[in-house]
Amino acid sequence: MTNRLENQPPRRLACEACGTEFGCNLSGPCWCNDEAFRMPLPVDGSDCLCPDCLRKLAKQHAGAA
Repeated sequence: MTNRLENQPPRRLACEACGTEFGCNLSGPCWCNDEAFRMPLPVDGSDCLCPDCLRKLAKQHAGAA
């Protein structure tokens, strides 16, 4: 059985929050793997956040805790 995520080219995405374009690499190292803050994968049809928006969300969650 093969892993469908292997050999996938990096995706160009627009951030769900601000519209900034950024790259996402499902089959290799991605910038989000180096982030301390993790979010569950979206299940509502939305997509990922850019690095800046993910970091802003992490700060909001840290302030609320």
